[in-house]
Amino acid sequence: MHAGAPSIQTDTTRTGHGQTGHRRDIDGLRALAILPVLFFHAHVPGFSGGYVGVDIFFVISGFLITGIIAREMDEGRFSLIQFYARRFRRIIPALTLMMLTVLAMTAILYLPGDLESVPRSALAATLFLSNLWFFTDTGYFAGGADVKPLLHTWSLAVEEQYYIMFPLLLMGIARWAPRWRTILLWTATAASLVLCVAMRRDTSGFAFYLPPARAWELLAGALLALDAVPSVKTRAIQEALAWAGIAAIAAAIVSFDSHTPFPGIAALAPVIGAVLLLHSAPGSSVGRILSLPPLVGVGLLSYSLYLWHWPLIVFTEYVTDMPLSGTLRILVMIAAFIAAYLSWRFVERPFRSNIRFPAPRIFRFTALAMTLLSVASIALIAAGPWPGRFSPAVLRMAAGREDFSPDRKRCHDTAMRGAKPCILGADVRPDALLWGDSHGVEMAYALSIKARREGRAVIERTTSSCPPVLDYDATDPRCVMANRATFDAIRADPTIRHIYLAAFWANGDYDDPGFVSRLDRTIAALHAMNRDVTIIGPVPPQHFDVPRRLAHLARSGGDPRMEGAPRSEVMARTRHLRALFSRWQSRGVKLIDPIKTLCDSQQCSIEADTKPLYFDSHHLSVAGARRVIGA
Repeated sequence: MHAGAPSIQTDTTRTGHGQTGHRRDIDGLRALAILPVLFFHAHVPGFSGGYVGVDIFFVISGFLITGIIAREMDEGRFSLIQFYARRFRRIIPALTLMMLTVLAMTAILYLPGDLESVPRSALAATLFLSNLWFFTDTGYFAGGADVKPLLHTWSLAVEEQYYIMFPLLLMGIARWAPRWRTILLWTATAASLVLCVAMRRDTSGFAFYLPPARAWELLAGALLALDAVPSVKTRAIQEALAWAGIAAIAAAIVSFDSHTPFPGIAALAPVIGAVLLLHSAPGSSVGRILSLPPLVGVGLLSYSLYLWHWPLIVFTEYVTDMPLSGTLRILVMIAAFIAAYLSWRFVERPFRSNIRFPAPRIFRFTALAMTLLSVASIALIAAGPWPGRFSPAVLRMAAGREDFSPDRKRCHDTAMRGAKPCILGADVRPDALLWGDSHGVEMAYALSIKARREGRAVIERTTSSCPPVLDYDATDPRCVMANRATFDAIRADPTIRHIYLAAFWANGDYDDPGFVSRLDRTIAALHAMNRDVTIIGPVPPQHFDVPRRLAHLARSGGDPRMEGAPRSEVMARTRHLRALFSRWQSRGVKLIDPIKTLCDSQQCSIEADTKPLYFDSHHLSVAGARRVIGA
């Protein structure tokens, strides 16, 4: 999930050469940013790159804020107090209402295990540090984003951090190096862009969440506001540049997806597109389109629409345990617009009046709002999982999310930490090794239970998202290194006789014929070393978080027996892989097939003996792994 941050609503902007005036086309540009974000989050087909709205809004913010500051500095009337009062007036009232609503809804709806992180993120958002919180808490596309109703506040935090620091920077430059202002800002922009590109494949989230790698997007708008970009000389060039801006943004929205390394080089498309539109749209045919009343109206609602759409989507998907689709998708988007209008009409607009809310009053309101949010967040943090809200049956099912290997944190390598492989089972020299991705962790633990009873031990070597296939994804050196290290360790130790291969075979990507061919060569290489090979076959993935669905069913009195994924669907997702099972078995390869254990002729189970068989949507719980392994 991605999101933009349309937090600035201002009627007067710097349009170049010191001119000011209302820019209706900027309202339209806000609409061009917020609608793809909404459609992306609502899973509307054709908007796989809608998350680039964040970049468009960053450019707009940099342009507007810098224009306001520079104009007032040039006129000798800039005041930090008034500047921050305007920012608080625009941002705090609507944000406070949304966050209080989110905290109340999570206290009502969220199960133990889901509730605890929300008040922590609320406290971080209250202090404008949510980007730092989510940087340490989860990756943007990692599991868990679907239960984080305040995830979208990360971009507001980036903007607020910019608002706090950038005026001070401009004031310092104005005092000590006024002639170097443009050069210094170009240098800062270039340095941030270089950092962003250099970290484009960083998986920690630094480049995505933190200002050093995002600042260039805001500074791109700032440079435009400071007339650091040459003016357009002819109408034909203006038209061409404006349409090129539309094309760049549209291309990103349509062609980018969750696999696109981002921000990095890819972010240049929406950023340059936004810069071209801010620079060239006024007076052009594109500018007239962006100034149409429907787009302007959406643009005026963009901040409130941004605030409300994501929590509404998250709560709806949480309650239904399914991604938005069909009629429900339309209803939620309509609800988002209604909430946005009410927020704009009755919260945003009244607080914009500096007569009704002069600086002292808005500062008092901000202090009160932040105190209230902090107290509410701390109270929920202190409440912890708050199990008293639910029956024992609900709690038992919800606890399934904790039924993963007790050795997962110690043994599973999520980022090539270089940790030593784990030896599980009896205190003897191991004769077996499980090689796999995250799906192998609980399988290794189940194997170790069985091995301990037999006086044997097994080595676990698992790395996230790295299936046990030599030469898998040469563009990911982490997997190449992990797999080569495992293969070399097997070759160097002849006492390791039994090799288990486990992975998320049913994820769709691993059923590619080229991938299956590399798996075939890996098995052949292990056989060439006289090792016994056992494939732990595909685990049937589900369409929902299993413990959560079972807890919801326990709460409503539903029957879990008809909830699992169809067997035919799992078979279809592993067609190429399963085509080779017979040939591998004829060569002596053993097969442990979860489908035979977990599925009947029609569908696959998600619960057995009142225990969830998964701890999320596709990783087997310890209970599920023991059932498959026979431990």
